[in-house]
Parts: sequence; C-alpha cells; structure tokens
Amino acid sequence: MPELPEVEVVRRGLEQWVVGRTVATVTVMNDRAVRRHAPGPVHFADLLAGRTITGARRRGKYLWLPLDSGDALLGHLGMSGQLLVRPAETPDETHLRARFTFTDGGAELRFVDQRTFGGLAVETDVADVPPSIAHIATDPLDPAFDDNAFVAALRRRKTGVKRALLDQTLISGVGNIYADEALWRTPLHFARPTETLTRAQATSLLGHARDVMNEALAQGGTSFDALYVNVNGQSGYFDRSLHAYGQEGEPCARCGTAIRRDPFMNRSSYTCPRCQPRPRRGRW
Repeated sequence: MPELPEVEVVRRGLEQWVVGRTVATVTVMNDRAVRRHAPGPVHFADLLAGRTITGARRRGKYLWLPLDSGDALLGHLGMSGQLLVRPAETPDETHLRARFTFTDGGAELRFVDQRTFGGLAVETDVADVPPSIAHIATDPLDPAFDDNAFVAALRRRKTGVKRALLDQTLISGVGNIYADEALWRTPLHFARPTETLTRAQATSLLGHARDVMNEALAQGGTSFDALYVNVNGQSGYFDRSLHAYGQEGEPCARCGTAIRRDPFMNRSSYTCPRCQPRPRRGRW
C-alpha cells in the first residue's frame, strides 16, 4: 500500500496540475470507486460539476481537494489506486474507474484502480479537515506535528513499537516499509515494548522515521511495481535505498548479518538479528 511519501508525491502533482481548474464533467465507470459516497455516483458527479479546485491537501495516506463550494473531494489510493493527469486523447486505462474533465479543455484527471480497494467521496462543509478523517493523527512531515506529545504518548502505550508506529491515531502516514526502515536505523526490534523505550530512543525513532520518509520523498517514493506512480505515471526509486524492508537474506549494511523476515500482523517485518535483537519480553 502506498505510504506517506508516495501519497505526498501525488498531492504535489495534483497541486501543480489541477488546483485552480474548474470541473466540467465527472464520469464514474465503476460504482465501487465511489462506494464511500453514500448518496451514489450521480450525486457525487453533481456536487463536483462546475466547482473549482482550490487546493490539494493530505493527512497521512488520505488526499483531499478543497472546492470553492466549501466541500472537498476526498480520496484514498488503497492498494493500487492512481490519480493520473492525462491528455484527453490518451486511450483509457484498463482499470479506469472515474474521469474528471475541466472547463479549460486541458488534461483530464483519472482515477485508476486495479484492485478497487481505493475510493473517492465528496464531503460537504469542510472547514479544515474532512470529518471522516478528523480522528487520524498528524504525520511527522506536518509542521503541526508535536514531537514531545508523540514521544510521551508512545512511551505510555503498552504494545509493540511497530504496532504503535502503524496506529494512525497516534502517528499517521507510517506503513510497513518506513516502520521497518526507521526501526533498523534506530535500531530497535519491532516487538520491543513501547513502555520500555527511553525518551532518547523514542525521540531517535521519530527522527529516523521523518528522515527516511523525507529521503523517499526526494526520490519520488518507493515503487515495487507499476502501481506506485505519480500523477504523470512515473515510478519512484527509493526501493534501491532500502536497508531492511524486503531485504531478506541480504547482508545488513551495518554488520553484514543476513536480514531476517518474520510474520507480523498478516504482513512481514524485516530486521537484522544482530543489530536489532529480539527482546526477551516482546509484543508481536
């Protein structure tokens, strides 16, 4: 699933290519793409037609485009969702789910989603953050993120440290990839109980999470296949810089020990057995 850097890359593309433009028409090819919009696809399209996009914002892995009506187009990319800016004459993508045209006659905005786990909705009367995602915490790249509050909250938790990093009500935008990378850099094992972390360790972990996401952002995000792309369909290449995630059997860049893969929450965690020893008392 795309994580914060990949979603931020898309947000920046939307800011460049669609902000300030007025929607002419909206065509929904697959109702599942707007299943989060309870009144249905016709209502969805009617709310957007004639509205001007005034911004492109993000919280964690959610994107939204504020409109001049006070509403907002909210989107989540899910596992395979893409928001692409395409010339109108470009052939339709195989998994095109929704098309947005603009009154200036320029490039279209297309929502493409192979697995249809992503989705779009219009939220009304959005003053700041769409109500449906107001419970999601700010992310480490947000200027409003409170480092001290996060460190204190993390150390109060009674869970494994990676589980805490993936809790979007504590810190948003961190997924499996960047959690593993930040833990490798700190270094900490993913099952280390949060209440045993020192303030220095928690602060260091946050700093590494922020650093690794900024580095990924500078390289266009992490792309393991053709699904993780920016609005122009280009892939990021931070996967070439990963030290832990997906590196099973490869030598640790610090000590040379083979990276280990363990099952974790129906996914996998990657650690160096020497640099990140499993705690005697851990939480998986």
